[in-house]
Amino acid sequence: MAYVVAEPCIKCKYTDCVEVCPVNCFYEGANFLVIHPDECIDCGACEPVCPTKAIFPESELPSEWSEYKKLNTDFASKWPNIAEKKAALPEAEEYKDKKGKRAELNPAGGK
Repeated sequence: MAYVVAEPCIKCKYTDCVEVCPVNCFYEGANFLVIHPDECIDCGACEPVCPTKAIFPESELPSEWSEYKKLNTDFASKWPNIAEKKAALPEAEEYKDKKGKRAELNPAGGK
């Protein structure tokens, strides 16, 4: 079982999770982060530090966000690895608590 990044991360991309990850299993998109399921060691360090509460153990992923399991897997094989904390997106505070952001997920890799 791995952890999964879900919708609350979209258009925020806080990287507190990246900073505490001992195995560098996060990958960066233009406005979203994902966890590579084959690299995650299920330590749970990332979950409590996420300001948007976007990270879930796979077994506890809310059903409305079930597609994010596949999105994490797919994008982790395409996007660049991120191993250091960066500034959140400029609109992060505005989008932090917004619901229904799926349509705003940019499939482009980040930097």
